[in-house]
Amino acid sequence: MSNRIDRANSQIQKALQNILHNHMNDPRIDDFVAVSEVKVTPDFRFCKVKIALTDGGYDKADTIIQVLKKSEGFIKNKLSQLLDMPHLPKLDFVFDKNMQNAIRVNELLNKLNIPPAEEGENEED
Repeated sequence: MSNRIDRANSQIQKALQNILHNHMNDPRIDDFVAVSEVKVTPDFRFCKVKIALTDGGYDKADTIIQVLKKSEGFIKNKLSQLLDMPHLPKLDFVFDKNMQNAIRVNELLNKLNIPPAEEGENEED
């Protein structure tokens, strides 16, 4: 992938994160909503935006994606103010299941009661 596309992905991701946390007044969009990945096509016409929920609220994922899809016009307007791009891509918001799976695995690992290994226990004499 070219540096130009990588730079655009990074800038769009930062701007979207800013818009979600500072400009959206919808109470369904809270601080636990994160932009985990942005992939813009080489012609800059389409952009897939992966949304993750950092609090593990899987049940509200569909609602948040629908809110974001309905707010695409507002979000693109704010993007145009924050970014200097000749053409803003069509935004496709999708739920990032990989991030949710990683959070779930981490939660399960934290629940395990594994005692810490003693210093001399793993060494062979």
